[in-house]
Amino acid sequence: MDSGDLATWVGSSFAAIAAGATLWTLKSQRDQIGEQRRFIGEQSRTLALERAELRAVAEDRRVSQARQVSMQQHRSSDGAGGEYWLVQVINGSDAPIHDLNVRFGDTYLPTETREVTEIATNVLQSMIRDTWVHPLALLGAGRAVRFQSQAFRPQVAHNSRPSLKFRDDNGLHWALDVLGKLLEVPPDPGT
Repeated sequence: MDSGDLATWVGSSFAAIAAGATLWTLKSQRDQIGEQRRFIGEQSRTLALERAELRAVAEDRRVSQARQVSMQQHRSSDGAGGEYWLVQVINGSDAPIHDLNVRFGDTYLPTETREVTEIATNVLQSMIRDTWVHPLALLGAGRAVRFQSQAFRPQVAHNSRPSLKFRDDNGLHWALDVLGKLLEVPPDPGT
């Protein structure tokens, strides 16, 4: 064997080993990068779910008090051929609500407001005391109030359905319709 051939052979062998080690290192790094990308992707999905959950909790907290406000309504006859709406608003939350305004149809009919000292639906009638304030500035926690519209002809009852607007204790304005649909609304001009 020629010494030049041996040196070439040894050099070639070391070069092949170095090339193999380089390829193995590149594959190992590529595998690590792939694992890191999967881990980062998993973390991103987890963070997105956590953000969505935090948003849902914040939204729930934002509307929590307004959801605890309910409105019950029924039509009654005035005995003279007319009808009127009786609307009871119940604040079932643990904080007051403000600026209660019941609207009957497209207009704000003058109403009589009757405040109830506590919520007790079975004995509601016996706890009413009359007031004549409309809109009502404040309804405390665990209290109810009753609004009565002016008399109207039975033919226009479908055009005079009641809706409630109020402001929660956080300053957000809400509207509640006869079907129980709750919407956040912009404040009325002048409030």
